[in-house]
Amino acid sequence: MKINQTLFLQVASLDEEESKRQYKTRIADVSEENVAVELPIDEKTGRFKRLDVGDQISAHFVTGDGVKNFFETEVVGHRTDVVRLVILRRPDPETITRVQRRTFLRVPATLEIACRLGDHLQFLAVTEDVSGGGISIVCDGHIPIKANDSLHCWLLIHFRSGHIEHVPFKSEVIRIKPLETGKQLAMMRFLDIAGVEQQKIIRYCFERQFEMRK
Repeated sequence: MKINQTLFLQVASLDEEESKRQYKTRIADVSEENVAVELPIDEKTGRFKRLDVGDQISAHFVTGDGVKNFFETEVVGHRTDVVRLVILRRPDPETITRVQRRTFLRVPATLEIACRLGDHLQFLAVTEDVSGGGISIVCDGHIPIKANDSLHCWLLIHFRSGHIEHVPFKSEVIRIKPLETGKQLAMMRFLDIAGVEQQKIIRYCFERQFEMRK
């Protein structure tokens, strides 16, 4: 992170619409412990966002080579230096997740997911692993899914803050692997997912990786 770099923020909130909003700001100052940013602005409405001490923030910035760098932080104070600045806790470099254009961090995770095949068949499953580019799920072996099938899915994500998200997306089955338990493992890639929903999954992967490191 460096001065004048653009930073994109999402604020943890129990309000579903608010948690989806993305704000844009600029880094005004960087120290060993903190990052000072200008008041963030809603890209859609053009309105400034008030941030209070203790607000939990999911942030990312993009480097010149197009790599997105995701991290978690919180508001620790305010400062007036010609303009009013918001002070964020500077993340440990080891907790920053770098996501290249076509490469996503994949983490093992057991999350509930609801799936629909066609207009009628619906079933519940759990994830084996999750990434920003796709997921693997374990479901009952009698469910008639096969490679190239398209599924409409709703993934249930629990964040560290206690916030819960239902992330909808459309996926394509890449491969099916029968398991000794009588169940089957379906490896899938995202066919259609909104950018803000994909970011939630990437954010969860970051949190999960951080937990595993601890």
